[in-house]
Amino acid sequence: MREFDCDVLVVGGGINGTGIARDLAGRGWRVTLCEQDDLASHTSSAATKLIHGGLRYLEHYEFSLVRKALQEREVLMRSAPHIIRPLRFVMPHDPSMRPAWMIRAGLFLYDHLAKREVLPGSTSVNLHGHELGQCLQPHLGRAFVYSDAWVDDARLVVLAALDAQSRGASIHTRTRCVAAQRSAQGWDVTLQPRGGAARQIRARALVNAAGPWTESFLRSEARASHGEMLASRSLRLIKGSHIVVARRFEHDHAYLFQNPDKRIIFAIPYEGDFTLIGTTDVELHGEPRSARIDAQETQYLCEQASRYFKRPVHPTEVVWSYSGVRPLLDDASGDPSAVTRDYLLEPNTEAAPLLSIWGGKITTFRKLAEEAAEQVGHMLGDARSAWTERAVLPGGDFSDWIGPAQRPDTDFDRFLVEAHKRYPWMAESPLRRMARSYGSRIDQVLAQSAPGMGAEVAPGLYEAELDYLQRTEWATGADDVLWRRSKLGLHYTAQQRDDVAGWMDNKDTQTRKVA
Repeated sequence: MREFDCDVLVVGGGINGTGIARDLAGRGWRVTLCEQDDLASHTSSAATKLIHGGLRYLEHYEFSLVRKALQEREVLMRSAPHIIRPLRFVMPHDPSMRPAWMIRAGLFLYDHLAKREVLPGSTSVNLHGHELGQCLQPHLGRAFVYSDAWVDDARLVVLAALDAQSRGASIHTRTRCVAAQRSAQGWDVTLQPRGGAARQIRARALVNAAGPWTESFLRSEARASHGEMLASRSLRLIKGSHIVVARRFEHDHAYLFQNPDKRIIFAIPYEGDFTLIGTTDVELHGEPRSARIDAQETQYLCEQASRYFKRPVHPTEVVWSYSGVRPLLDDASGDPSAVTRDYLLEPNTEAAPLLSIWGGKITTFRKLAEEAAEQVGHMLGDARSAWTERAVLPGGDFSDWIGPAQRPDTDFDRFLVEAHKRYPWMAESPLRRMARSYGSRIDQVLAQSAPGMGAEVAPGLYEAELDYLQRTEWATGADDVLWRRSKLGLHYTAQQRDDVAGWMDNKDTQTRKVA
């Protein structure tokens, strides 16, 4: 019998797949992960970018999900204080939406369902004469303020993949699993790299973390040993779209707006100069890759935001938009907004172990990964200890710069002060961006002087950083750099984006010639 190439093959390079690969590798399993596109190419880079309990889920009585998510907020903040930070939310009170007593009750639960050490509790404010009310319609006199957190979602995926790799996992991007044949002994898998020859590997177990493609993978690429049906459940694909407009307010809080259709939207400070508004909930019946915002969604977001903002938001003001597809477990709910955001892990041991991941949200990725790793261990007959709850993601350990950790929010501020001392030649804005992106790994990106960084390909983006992203973070094209590893594409002109694309294409050509 042919030797196994790995213990576990993970299909899918979104937040769940990379999180599971990381957890399994940290337990000593030999892990291979394949992703058909770039890391976080789809759902995991198209979120509202929040680490949150989901205040509105309380209305659907999903107390277990909310509590689980609330418990994870500060765990994640401590694991990655460079890319996750506290964020206060302002909910203007509109008596025609929900009564004040209901909101107060919901916020009381939100404050007390899980322990908080860093995030402050909820309060109320008089908007008249307050900076939080300056951008709002004058009839809005009262608001409730509560806490959650903000995350750079695509970078979170990259950090999980980097940690998995550092613990022995093999990460293959732009590599599709085109066939996975199951037998009693294991999985015989065909991996197809983009532009390369197919590769055969053998795995003891398979984890299906393909996100929007979880169901279709079981119906097409995964082949059963004796013809049994591998897909026992269905997904509902819900498109969520966001728009980005010029900054609507000067302070650092975000807004939660209640809509007449009982949905909510967020308006969040974004990339310094912008406001991010979203999201929608629209059933998708086509291919997830084709998901794009449509005119109706744009109009909806503008209209709902304009009900609250003093200065209306018009579709012509949208400078960027994006859409993601949430793979939600089909619970027969008629309203897409009411479909559960909880996840289900489905083990199948009819032959070689198979674990399918149904649903999930970015806030609970670590807990999901921990539970998945435990189930894989049981299926392989070797349960191994959990370890991620107190672990730090790459770049999140500032101790060599500032000493022992205290609070994740103030720790980052102290780290940034030290980074300014170490790299005085770097301007404030690009240094802050790089400190946020790379944390304590910034030394792997920055040189001791400007000449050591190479040419400035676009404002604040040097050859040294592009080299690092190609060499270390699996970036191969301009979109990987401009829209996932960073959001510099939002700040650059079309010509500057083309300059980055030209540099990446030229470097890729040189690399292939050397190979």
